[in-house]
Order: sequence, then structure tokens, then C-alpha cells
Amino acid sequence: MRYGFVIDQRRCIGCHACTVACKEENQVPLGAFRTWVKYVERGTFPNTRRSFAVLRCNHCDRAPCVTICPTVALYRRPDGIVDFDGDRCIGCKSCMQACPYDALYIDPNTRTAAKCHYCAHRVEVGLEPACVIVCPEQAIVAGDLDDPGSRIARLVAREPVQVRKAEQGTRPKVYYLGADAGALVPQLQSTTDRYLWAERPEGELDLVRMVAAVQEDQGDGALSRPVYDVPHLPRPWGRKVSAYLWAKSIAAGPLLIASVAVLGGGAPSSGLFGIAAPALALLFLLATTALLVLDLKRPERFHYILFKANYRSSLVWGAWILIAYGGVAALWLASVLAGAGELVPFLALPALVLAGASAGYSAFLFGQAEGRDFWQSSLLLPQLLVAALVAGAASLLIVGFVSGADLGGLWTLSMVMAVALLLQGLVLTAELLVPHASLDAARAAALITRGEWKTPFWGGVIAAGTALPIVLVWPTPYSAALGGALALAGLWIYEDLWVKAGQSVPLS
Repeated sequence: MRYGFVIDQRRCIGCHACTVACKEENQVPLGAFRTWVKYVERGTFPNTRRSFAVLRCNHCDRAPCVTICPTVALYRRPDGIVDFDGDRCIGCKSCMQACPYDALYIDPNTRTAAKCHYCAHRVEVGLEPACVIVCPEQAIVAGDLDDPGSRIARLVAREPVQVRKAEQGTRPKVYYLGADAGALVPQLQSTTDRYLWAERPEGELDLVRMVAAVQEDQGDGALSRPVYDVPHLPRPWGRKVSAYLWAKSIAAGPLLIASVAVLGGGAPSSGLFGIAAPALALLFLLATTALLVLDLKRPERFHYILFKANYRSSLVWGAWILIAYGGVAALWLASVLAGAGELVPFLALPALVLAGASAGYSAFLFGQAEGRDFWQSSLLLPQLLVAALVAGAASLLIVGFVSGADLGGLWTLSMVMAVALLLQGLVLTAELLVPHASLDAARAAALITRGEWKTPFWGGVIAAGTALPIVLVWPTPYSAALGGALALAGLWIYEDLWVKAGQSVPLS
């Protein structure tokens, strides 16, 4: 059994009865929508045509929201309905990033995620979803796609239906009949500041204008323009997530470098490697954890990640990696402070592995955010590892300068930072300037390199955060400490731009 929908856009009159019925049946709060109707027009007056697009959760057979959810709050039922358990949700918003269809929202009353659940409570007692029974034109058909005798199965078998974003591989189960591709594909739509009967929310306007500028710069030929839509949360993840990536680089980097040094024969009890490295790791690991918890809509449920875990979610694996890494860092620091520095070489290899895992697991987390094409880069893992090297060398340089460490150690750290910065420049250039696999990813990259954020990128990240720190390495190790501070600032700017750009291209 696989429940799905067919939306017959040849019949739809854009009356919004489905939206109203859904809101009433499921008590959807004002400003949020589980199903909505988007109006799209093409042509120039008087030769114009309006199309409607009924949008909602696609109840995918391979639902990325189910995979990324760390607490099994989202799950696929045996009948194919992708359902939701609000009692398990921690409000991490990962599902909103994973869904290519923009189908999830945060309920302002419960502070948990929510979406269309196929009116499962009605289906279980033999009734059809509320949107189906209220549609005056019978434009919404629901039923079992695996039952060859059902109306929906016959329609899908004999009619030229289409689905949204088939290239995502989610195997969606909402089929459109007679729909205009210009209404279903946001890449084919121009951006607009206002609608027929409403102004766009203020929070969306800056985003819309930035994307419009990139579209014009790229010369994309839009087939249509939206003239009515519902409000969407512009960027579910904000600066707490950017700061989390930055703090995690500093948490992983110092012990990563110290582990390599100890394994290479360095003194395990030296001030920088014996005390400063694990102390920095623990301090910024605490900051990383705090930022992750504070970004949750239900922070009091943060422990669900560990005790109600979905082990397919990289967020769960990341939590356990950070815990293990924190334990090794604490043992390292305690051993040195207790005068048992001879134990440190035995901790160096696990610390090296866990530091690399702490720096790199976010690549798999953002990779599971399948709705954001820009975050699907194969260069993300190398970029995070190189960022950890930059952050580790830079932070140890600053601590060494303040504490009066020996010049030889500072000089070595300066060289490590310079090499890491060169690698970072190469990785960022490749990630942003080479041809991208999708138009969404290309537009997001263009926002950084030649759009709204080109000045902070070229000026703050490349010039002040990469090139200048390399130059400052050569006069003295003391000037390299200033370069380290600039490198950390450049790394913060890039993390912030990267997180924002990935969420700036509309999904629906």
C-alpha cells in the first residue's frame, strides 16, 4: 500500500478551499500552511496566462526528511504516509533543509516542525483527506498507488503526469496532471517584490532582490512570474549555525595539530601542545555544544538526540563524536596537569581521529540537507578539514604569542597556517568558481562571488582573511599572530556567507 495524490491542474480554479480545509482540520496556525496554492503567470499583457500550483508534502518513498531527523520525529508508515510525531521533535529544523519541496514549517504554538500528514487520522477510519472532500472541482485525487483498480493508480498509469524535482531521487508521490512546468519549477520563475493582493513579507524582500540581481546577471530566461504565494521562512538556520561551524573548527584544529606533533616525536607536555591545545578544544567544544542547543526550538529536549536517536542521521553521529572527542581532550589535559605526560602519546592517535571526525562530520550532515543543492559539494569535507587546520594553527599562534612560547614553535605554527591558508584558498576557489551541477548551486555561489556578498568574500575572506595572513607570516612569528587573528575572522565571514547562500535560493 502506498498512499499518494494526483493534482489535476486542468480542473483547479485556485479557490484555496483545500488550504482552508487543511487549516481547519489540522488546526494549522496563522501564517503557516500544510498545503497552499501558488499563482504563476506567463506572457505579456494582453497575451497572458495564469496557472495554479497546489503545493504540499510529497510523501516521498525515499524521504530525506526522515533520514536527517535525529529523533525519529518524522517516519514513513507502512502505508507510505510520511507522518510526524511532535512529542519527539527537538526543533532542529534539519528536516526543513532536507525537504526539496519546502513542505515543512515550525509551528509557533508547539515550537516543533509540522507538515501535511495526509490526514492520517481520517484515513485510519476510512475517510479521505480534508482537502480531497472539499475540492469543488475534484481536482485532488487521493488513494493507494499500489491498487491497480483505484482511480489514482489508473490516472498515473494512463495520463502524462509529472512530479516536482524528480532529479532529487526522492520518489515523490504527488503527481501533477496538466500542470505548467513554469508553475512547478521555481528556477523557471522570475522574482517579484509584490503579489496581486498582498505585499511580500519584509523578511523575504531582501532575499528576493538579491536572487533577482543574480538571475539578471546570469541572464537566466524566466518563463513565468509568481503573482501569489504564501510566506516562507527565508533561512531556517541563522548565525548560530554559522558560529557553530566556526567554533567547531577551533575546537578540532588545535588538538589535530598537537596530535600530529606528538605522533611525530614532539614534546607531549609542552605548554602549547600539552595544555593550550586540549584547553582550546574543550573551551570551543563547549561553545559548539551551547550553540547547537540554543539553536533548537525545543532546547529542553536536546537529550533526545542521544536517547531517542535515529542513527541514520549525521546529527546523531556528530553528537556522539563530539562527546568522545571531549572525553579524549579532557584526558589529555588532565594527564599533563597531573604530571603524567607520558600517557599523552597513547591518546594522540584517538585524538587525531576524533578531531578529524569532529571537523568533518558536518559535511555529511549538510549533505543530508538534500533540499539545498549548494551544500552538496564533494569539496565540503576537504574544506572543513582545511578550515580546522587554519583555525588550529591560528588559535595556537595567538595563545603562544600571549603566553611567550618559544620562537621555534611559533615559527612552525606559522608555516602550518600559511600552508593551510593556501589550501583553503584553492578549495574555496574550486568550490565557488568551477561549474556547478545545478542552477540552484550556481546561483548560490554567484551570490557570494559576484552578488550581494562579493565585498565581504573578496575583501574579508580572500584578501584580509587568506592573503594578508600569509604575508604576515614572513616578517616574524609575532606578526603571524596578527595574521592568525585575521585568518579566524576570515573563516567566520566565510562560514556565515556559506550558510546564508545555501538557503537563499527558493525551493518552491
